[in-house]
Amino acid sequence: MGTTGTLNGPAGRRHDTRPAGPLYELRDVSFEADGKTLLQPLTLALTAGRMSALVGHNGSGKSTLLKLLARQQAPSRGTLRFSGADLGAWPARAFARRVAYLPQHPPAGTGMTVRELVSLGRYPWHGALGRLHAEDHAMIDTALRVTDTARFASQLADHLSGGERQRVWLAMLVAQGAACLLLDEPTSALDIAHQIDVLRLLRELTDGHGLTVVIVLHDINLAARFCDELIALHSGSLLTAGTPDALMRASVLEAIYGIPMDIVQHPPGGGRLAVAR
Repeated sequence: MGTTGTLNGPAGRRHDTRPAGPLYELRDVSFEADGKTLLQPLTLALTAGRMSALVGHNGSGKSTLLKLLARQQAPSRGTLRFSGADLGAWPARAFARRVAYLPQHPPAGTGMTVRELVSLGRYPWHGALGRLHAEDHAMIDTALRVTDTARFASQLADHLSGGERQRVWLAMLVAQGAACLLLDEPTSALDIAHQIDVLRLLRELTDGHGLTVVIVLHDINLAARFCDELIALHSGSLLTAGTPDALMRASVLEAIYGIPMDIVQHPPGGGRLAVAR
């Protein structure tokens, strides 16, 4: 975002329009904590400009993998590269300007207006005490606009509904100017209408503004409907990764979730729906 009101960064930085390539590259990456292996060695590439879902049962390693991508924790073994460089070699502020992470339970923003909360997205550019400039306010305005939260700008964030609050958090990430969004179950506490609302917004940010989105989702049908790629984990291991068409098969889903599954055709769109037997 810049003074033009587009999703550009300061000094006219634009999202790369070259053919998409691996944004993240993981080779034999694993993670252990307190002597327990939470993530078995996995090799994976995540492509820029796509929306990818991490799917699997509870405890399968989805959030652990996302935290590795977000540098919230370091791999125990293996190589993890971001944009061609070792992930750990990125300076903290430079990485925060490229990648925005939303945990499963973000703070409530008590006592802050929506605009104040969204303004926190500019922290990687100026620090906690830095003064906001015209281009910062332009990016905040654009973030409020593209997430349809400008109408809440003067309201207290903790007075909003759950769905409205999630859009505000997404606005903060957009204001950050990051090209990659990492989201841990942003729809888990929402009703189905607000789940679809949030996923449509993320789809628009991917298609219309060139962002990369990696999201943890429990609902395999919503993941298949909105995402370009599904990455399935089971008991801390990478089970499979591919397009929704490739994974939305009864045998594959049974391996992921451990229960018999059927696939039915969704009449209006012709897509596949997974149904537990």
